[in-house]
Amino acid sequence: MAQPWTFAGESASLTSASGTVTLVEGSSFCISGRSGDISPGSPQGLFFRDMRFLSRFELRVNGVQPEPLTAEITDPFSATFVLRSRPRPGRADSTLVVFRRRHVGRGMREDITISNYGEEPAYCSIEIQVDADFADLFAVKEGRLEDDGEIAVESVGGEIMFRYRKGPVRRGARIDLSEPAQVAVNLATFEVIVPAHDHWTTCLQLTPQIDGHDIEPRHKCGEPVERATPVERLEKWRSEVPAVDTDFLPLVNTVARSSEDLGALRIFDPDYPERTVVAAGAPWFMTLFGRDSLITSWMALLVDPDLALGVLQTLARFQGTKVDPRNEEEPGRILHEMRFGDAPTLSLGGGNIYYGTADATPLFVMLLGELRRWGLATELVDSLLPAADRAMEWIEHYGDRDGDGYVEYQRSTDRGLVNQGWKDSWDGIRFADGTLPKGPIALCEVQGYVYGAYLARAHFANETGDVATAARFRKRAAALKEAFNRDFWDEKHGWYAMGLDGEKKPIDALASNMGHCLWTGIIDQDRASIVAEQLLSDDMFSGWGIRTLAQSMVGYNPISYHCGSIWPHDNALIAAGLMRYGFVEEAQRVILGMLDAGVHLGARLPELFSGLSRRDVPFPVSYPSSCSPQAWAAASPLLFLRTLLRLDPWVPHHKVWCAPVLPERIERLRVDRIPLAGRRVTVDVQGDEVRMDGLPPDVEWVDHPRHPLTA
Repeated sequence: MAQPWTFAGESASLTSASGTVTLVEGSSFCISGRSGDISPGSPQGLFFRDMRFLSRFELRVNGVQPEPLTAEITDPFSATFVLRSRPRPGRADSTLVVFRRRHVGRGMREDITISNYGEEPAYCSIEIQVDADFADLFAVKEGRLEDDGEIAVESVGGEIMFRYRKGPVRRGARIDLSEPAQVAVNLATFEVIVPAHDHWTTCLQLTPQIDGHDIEPRHKCGEPVERATPVERLEKWRSEVPAVDTDFLPLVNTVARSSEDLGALRIFDPDYPERTVVAAGAPWFMTLFGRDSLITSWMALLVDPDLALGVLQTLARFQGTKVDPRNEEEPGRILHEMRFGDAPTLSLGGGNIYYGTADATPLFVMLLGELRRWGLATELVDSLLPAADRAMEWIEHYGDRDGDGYVEYQRSTDRGLVNQGWKDSWDGIRFADGTLPKGPIALCEVQGYVYGAYLARAHFANETGDVATAARFRKRAAALKEAFNRDFWDEKHGWYAMGLDGEKKPIDALASNMGHCLWTGIIDQDRASIVAEQLLSDDMFSGWGIRTLAQSMVGYNPISYHCGSIWPHDNALIAAGLMRYGFVEEAQRVILGMLDAGVHLGARLPELFSGLSRRDVPFPVSYPSSCSPQAWAAASPLLFLRTLLRLDPWVPHHKVWCAPVLPERIERLRVDRIPLAGRRVTVDVQGDEVRMDGLPPDVEWVDHPRHPLTA
């Protein structure tokens, strides 16, 4: 059986003429039509721990589907669907309005209410038809459903019970209704008379079962919804995230949407309830990813540094300890992806782990270093240093396969990912003529991350007075930077290669990868302006954002996954890199382009969208199976905000750099409740005047930008 991370085809599209609604809570999510129905034979359903527990959920009133009026997501995990029954023949209006109030979390609760606005009692026959196929998440996503396992359904005492068996795996779904119904297998029927100006209601509860044991739902029929754990967690999150006030509404709205989405994408491990991690994205990636979770929590430091701490602690918990080519585990390596699969427990540690990524391990060390600079939980950060040292050992031994100083990747078996950087589709790495390289491949951005990891580890050593270790890693960083700028620079084309192939030949396509190298500071100062010019050229910059691959390259496709599309997180890192090297106007152009795209996209930046030029199409064109919300896309506006503030803390050295540079379209900006050094800090920008309040007395505010190459 193919593993989920090896799929290289197209995902089943979630789009339809009527649209879809996605609700998310932890490792649960529900996809339905805008009527609230879950249609059989579609990629819709209620999913929990990578399995579909509800594949059909259809409501009929008097034999027909009610007419959808509106669908409103009230929280990331709840929605209200408003419908009306079909008018009788010869009538323009109907007097019956249907409300479906849905709450998702370790199962699902739905309150169904039929209100009669007529002058006389109304007869209603209400039918609810349900089904459960217990299909694997990726089988649904990729449209390759297979008949495997045994499914049985029975109705006893008014409840519907689905049971699934495949080898030792046992799953179940129990559906209870609060009102008495006539139940025949998977169909529940109510015959009621709804009085004039009155209503009738029932509550449906779906409870998942794992190995014969009920999983307690987050939202229970008969209990107040506002007391449910997800509601309390979200309210606490909302009360603590920084508040943004500015005259530029696209920034306000996009940051607000980002904060909501990140709150929804958090996962809480019952084994370690104090640790919060962030899932990669909804609907298909509601699980822990190495690279995605690390970059997301880096971007979200402005909102919640505890998120970064939880991600680091959890990834350290599953750090590689042995060599296993089946899942590409190696000592010290940080995982790529975790899946629940057939695990019998709710613990994050109960699933399958795949380690095939070249970048998560150096990013782990980089984030740990950045967390120290924010002055959070010194003892907890220090406790992760042994994991950072194991990661450094992986970088220098297993990561550097041939001892040339570069971290390369090549999959261990034909079941692993061919490409193991963030552009991990099969064709995401290519030469300018479209040829696909042969491995092992050393990506340019991965060398930048390694450079950042070396410097972070050197800073830790400096703080403890370990002069020898600090000098060793600074020497490695300097050597890597010198070699990188020699070997990856393509003099013929005037840009940095995407990577080096197995023969050390530069992979010479013009792509966005080199923008990450600005972010980490590995690029020589005298070439940074050339890189900035290339990234903002018409070939690369669409007007909405920087493309993953230039228009002039063979294989460019604006509606592809990695070969010409635009990714918000990619642009956020590039904008931060441009600002780091002092290219203020260029960074602002990227940020404003992305915020303008957000206006057209309901203030929510998706995982990716088309690379079509803004001059040709005056609105961003969606990519059909893009995750939304998606973690690092959701976090990107937070990094935009930090980039505009030029906020760079170094609390152990008792300093924080903050020198905001606002584009002309933004006249004022105030950010309250920024978590820093155990305090809540406010930055207020009014034209040329800047105030910073709330810093600890021993931390100095430096009101000019930090030198780019010392970060």
